[in-house]
Amino acid sequence: MSSAVPSADRVTTGPITGSTKAYLDADDLRVPVRRIRLSTGEHHDVYDTSGPYTDDAVAVDVRRGLPAARTPGDRGTTQLTEARAGRITREMRFVALREGMDPERVRAEVARGRAVIPANRNHPEAEPMVIGREFLVKVNANIGNSAVTSSVEEEVEKMVWAVRWGADTVMDLSTGRDIHETREWILRNSPVPIGTVPIYQALEKVDGDPTRLSWELYRDTVVEQCEQGVDYMTVHAGVLRNHVPLAANRVTGIVSRGGSIMAAWCLAHERESFLYTRFAELCAILREYDVTFSLGDGLRPGSIADANDAAQLAELRTLGELVGISREHGVQVMVEGPGHVPMDKIDENMRLEEEWCDDAPFYTLGPLATDIAPGYDHITSAIGAAQIARRGTAMLCYVTPKEHLGLPNRADVKTGVITYKIAAHAADLAKGHPGAQARDDALSRARFAFRWRDQFALSLDPDTAQAMHDETLPAEPAKEAHFCSMCGPRFCSMRITRDLQLGQA
Repeated sequence: MSSAVPSADRVTTGPITGSTKAYLDADDLRVPVRRIRLSTGEHHDVYDTSGPYTDDAVAVDVRRGLPAARTPGDRGTTQLTEARAGRITREMRFVALREGMDPERVRAEVARGRAVIPANRNHPEAEPMVIGREFLVKVNANIGNSAVTSSVEEEVEKMVWAVRWGADTVMDLSTGRDIHETREWILRNSPVPIGTVPIYQALEKVDGDPTRLSWELYRDTVVEQCEQGVDYMTVHAGVLRNHVPLAANRVTGIVSRGGSIMAAWCLAHERESFLYTRFAELCAILREYDVTFSLGDGLRPGSIADANDAAQLAELRTLGELVGISREHGVQVMVEGPGHVPMDKIDENMRLEEEWCDDAPFYTLGPLATDIAPGYDHITSAIGAAQIARRGTAMLCYVTPKEHLGLPNRADVKTGVITYKIAAHAADLAKGHPGAQARDDALSRARFAFRWRDQFALSLDPDTAQAMHDETLPAEPAKEAHFCSMCGPRFCSMRITRDLQLGQA
């Protein structure tokens, strides 16, 4: 670990209103849940990613990081190789209990390549989780500094804030100074898998000049990040030299940072991308640490006009080829997807990914369903995200209100995570995921019974729900009232219905 430490030595957040941390125990496993206790005496357990950050009065010493949550397996084995050998790992048992599923089902999905468990053996602080279409839809939150703004302290705080509100993974997309140190502190304090885009750090090592990149420099950067504990890596190996001209007439060109870097390298050297030509060597490195490939969509559409064009689809076909190579080497792999896509083209994206990439887990940015709402792109993207997740996407990369406008702050991170938790849960409901509706039903019963505190506690963001209620009816007795300020005491439909029911009883 770096000898330098953040000035904010401790991170304290505290419990989420109306709930406490609890654990499901089975044999040697201790799986965290957030336990919502209701006024009826019942409780409702929900999936929890917050690590120690929502325990009562816990201040985490950033200089020490979190205690180990697991003991990694043997070097050179992966969750994929173990699953194919018929072995159920501790990580598989952990995620099965977390998801309320049978461990054998988890093993079978990992063995088939339809699910991944990102768990670098050098990141023991992370609690195991699974990404796959048969499981709960997951949400990733992007953080990271830039050359313009932010610091190590701020990025650690953003990570803590993201997992507090339900981010299942976090990607460190730092492009500014102190990339190694920033990533170190994020990893040591993260209870969730951490992803990166190694080419960002490699580019910093050559002062931002893509033409000076080399396979050796990139390889060494990948090893450095594997050694630190990065759980999954975005690799833009599907951007080939002959794909670049296909994007020439686009409205917004190549919008992926990694994609544009590799396109610039290919054109400058008049050679095929080293990420593609040396891909088997990358597989050998990632297998040593059990790092998962997240095959980057470097030619994703950055505007509605460019959706599903020749460049995007040519790259997707190549990603399917790379999925096969990854699996041959025993390396877990998922595929990244668009981007900006209108609603009528979303199903085609999912269908082609399943067909060309042999059902590898799909991980999509949105997609954004329209281009006209800067400042509200968390909404434009959540519309597309809910639809593509219902169709089968396994993980959604959140979008914050700052998308296209600037670097998100802590408040933006929360808004992005909550917005995408809504999209993911809506998809889980539509897919009929076991147990997904239980929380909705519990909240609806509390709403109809005017149990306001239970209604707040069961919501994704209890503090905001209560604050909005209390804005017009702040007095404590109002939390026992059979109305809100919308309809008042005389026009509340649910109060009238309850009175009718009581009268008929």
